[in-house]
Amino acid sequence: MKRTHLLLVEDNDGDILLTKEVLEERNIVSELSVVKDGKDALLFLLKQDQYVHAKSPDIILLDINLPKKSGLEVLAFIKNHEELRQIPVIMLTTSSSELDLRKSYSNHANCFITKPVDVGDFAKAIAAIEDFWFNIVLLPPKV
Repeated sequence: MKRTHLLLVEDNDGDILLTKEVLEERNIVSELSVVKDGKDALLFLLKQDQYVHAKSPDIILLDINLPKKSGLEVLAFIKNHEELRQIPVIMLTTSSSELDLRKSYSNHANCFITKPVDVGDFAKAIAAIEDFWFNIVLLPPKV
């Protein structure tokens, strides 16, 4: 089993905690980095400011509704950046807006998942994401 690095871009502390718990319980992700706003997500990915020594993620879980820069802005930046575009981006959001869905896929999101409201269902969704993206899919090699 390949161990991987996940970047979680999420501003909700409850969702961060639950995601961490599910990932730790399953022991597949070797490293989890968390940033709480769109601006810090870009700084992390570009290895700037306090993130100069950040390790490039294998995959990104990205919320849409973020402070400073929206998840859609972050997604558009990633998918238009030569060195970042190959990183799979999973939009994981409370939004079920058709507009957000269309914009996500127009900006080349790898998938769009609406967060379940129920804690148990949310944990199952994170486990399913982890199973698919870390056990089944071949991720691109890091540049």
